[in-house]
Amino acid sequence: MQRNCAMESENSETGKRARRNRRLPRTATSLAALTVLLLFTRLAPAQTPLSDPPKTNPYLVVLGIAQDAGYPHAGCRRACCMTAWDDPAKKQMVTCLGLVDPVTKQRWMFEATPDFPHQLESLNKITGVDEATKQPDLAGIFLTHGHIGHYSGLMYLGRESLGARNVPVYAMPRMRDFLRDNGPWSQLLALENIKLQPLIADEQTLINDRLSVKPILVPHRDEFTETVGFIVRGPNRSALFLPDIDKWEKWPTKIESVIATVDYAFVDATFYDNAELPNRDISEIPHPFIVESLKRFQPLPASERKKIHFIHLNHTNAAIRTDSEATKTILKSGMSIARFGKISEL
Repeated sequence: MQRNCAMESENSETGKRARRNRRLPRTATSLAALTVLLLFTRLAPAQTPLSDPPKTNPYLVVLGIAQDAGYPHAGCRRACCMTAWDDPAKKQMVTCLGLVDPVTKQRWMFEATPDFPHQLESLNKITGVDEATKQPDLAGIFLTHGHIGHYSGLMYLGRESLGARNVPVYAMPRMRDFLRDNGPWSQLLALENIKLQPLIADEQTLINDRLSVKPILVPHRDEFTETVGFIVRGPNRSALFLPDIDKWEKWPTKIESVIATVDYAFVDATFYDNAELPNRDISEIPHPFIVESLKRFQPLPASERKKIHFIHLNHTNAAIRTDSEATKTILKSGMSIARFGKISEL
């Protein structure tokens, strides 16, 4: 990935790209979504990793835990957000995991969020950058689906920002079509800022000699794209990353059977219970409530419950705050909440 410091230069290649850009397809929907995204983008918290990374084994690192619009939430003046508006240390970035192989110096990100600049810099502070080029190279980005908090950070790879070169973006068929067919994302392809890499459900993709990623289809609000979770396997351990899903009962696969096959499970925890959104029809945005998940997973052995890390927390979800009763209840259950900087060795 290269930074283009002379963006909009008048060389011939830029001129060719500019002419191609004028022919790119655009849709009112995606442009409107981008406008909303820019309004939602906010300063990220000043956060540092919680533990030292392994020197040789690959690892995952939590780079964000909030629902798509982050915490605090745009326009929210309720008590749940006011303390975070007033105290930057309490802000939380949008759900994202980093994947690092210290031996090969490769880094990947799971999701491209509105907090991409801050999350990339967090990853740089943990892993360093290429000393020869001083560039923060990314070996790839994996996308779960087409809701704003999960892919819209790709805009920072464009010529208005990083001016990246052919960053591999791993995506399912509908997600790839969405990016190809809609501006401004199609511009990233035309200018070769990104390069789409195909994923196939339930098929393992080897990303180096020690790491593989397998997408698994899950039920969700698939207005524009399908939705997947990922199973990431390293030389010693594996992890499930499943930030968005409808109710567990809607999935033909039993979540417990998937958890049994991994060492860490980062699972959807958007809402704590059904009392969080009194002014909205919560049936239109179905997710497993944490209270439902706690009840469902409680019969599991302690060793299985220990694997579960709740992630993708809405701003109304009290568990996003470390001192809340909701957090205490989760910890007493033998499960936990993903927190920024947490490292999971693979």
